Amino acid sequence: MIEGLSHMTFVVGDLDRMEKILTSVLGARKIYDSGEKTFSLSRERFFDAGGLWIAVMEGEPMKERSYNHVAFKIADGDYDTCLERVRALGLELREGRPRVEGEGRSLYFYDDDNHLFELHSGTLEERLRRYGQEMLQV
Repeated sequence: MIEGLSHMTFVVGDLDRMEKILTSVLGARKIYDSGEKTFSLSRERFFDAGGLWIAVMEGEPMKERSYNHVAFKIADGDYDTCLERVRALGLELREGRPRVEGEGRSLYFYDDDNHLFELHSGTLEERLRRYGQEMLQV
């Protein structure tokens, strides 16, 4: 049985560029840098972003973009600040799907390696309540 999320790993072509995205947009803090050493598959760096362990490994970027993404929770009041940070780094914004009032706001952007990130101000409970559904109790 799982206990929660351990970490996320992103394979990127440029560790410095991804570090700038993680620290500037997500407010992450770098906690490890392998330097030239290779303990795993390639050089890597670890970050803490809101208590989440994010691993970044040097490697071949994804060739295609998709809607597969990771969504980070933000406060609704931080939406405009996050948007400014994404734009300041010249990251490509992706238009979000149509929203209904009350399910939160989302900001989608791609990094240079075709990873899609979402910054979302809502919660699962808010979305289900807005959709008129109750959470399933298992």
